[in-house]
Amino acid sequence: MEKTTFKITKMDCPSEEQMIRMKLESYAQVKYLDFDIPNRKLEVYHVDGIEDIQTSIAGLNLGDSLEGTTEAEPPVMEDQSKQKRILWWVLGINFGFFVIEMTTGWISSSMGLVADSLDMLADSIVYALSLFAVGGAISRKKKVAKFSGYFQMALATLGFAEVLRRFFTSSETPMFQWMIVVSILALLGNLISLWLINKAKSKEAHMQASAIFTSNDIIVNGGVIVAGVLVYFLNSKWPDLVIGGIVFTFVMRGAIRILKLSK
Repeated sequence: MEKTTFKITKMDCPSEEQMIRMKLESYAQVKYLDFDIPNRKLEVYHVDGIEDIQTSIAGLNLGDSLEGTTEAEPPVMEDQSKQKRILWWVLGINFGFFVIEMTTGWISSSMGLVADSLDMLADSIVYALSLFAVGGAISRKKKVAKFSGYFQMALATLGFAEVLRRFFTSSETPMFQWMIVVSILALLGNLISLWLINKAKSKEAHMQASAIFTSNDIIVNGGVIVAGVLVYFLNSKWPDLVIGGIVFTFVMRGAIRILKLSK
């Protein structure tokens, strides 16, 4: 068996990891993929040549470069059952707060909460795809990815349209109390998710990537809390619309990445 290392500069979240897995899983010579998301590296354990594998990775346009190939022993696999349980919990927390923030966002007229709820939904989709993909046919995975990507893109587009409508028309100032309280609860949910992921002490890429994803969510939660405070002090809708527009941009970017999985 050989191990070939790739540097992939644009691999920074679970979406890119799933893109690569789905691209390479049809190759019989690929035996194991070891992702290092923080350092943007991928180790491919394989037999026979690497040319077809390299061509497939290059087709994703993620800024790949081959660093070298060496002989290697097959890696020791970690216990997957514990990881799956943790990912199911994280998926449940994210989807639960998607429902909560979407509902309270519309009740309180806060686009920041609505946008944050879609960010939670984007995470849920990535986690669900990771769990759903185990043992599934590649054609089914691509169909799920395509539906999820278009659905998320449609919601983000509607969100942008609503932000623009509120920018150019007179609309009520959002209820800052809801923004702050619900965002604090979502922040706690993400902190619990991060604790569960770190508790696994897994070195596998999808767990490390999940930790990065959840850390980014904590930053978004903080942004919505700050926007709520500014709404209170300024008595203005603008901070909420600004944070909503920024987060909708992240959601749209995530949707585009998920759609790449279906190609």
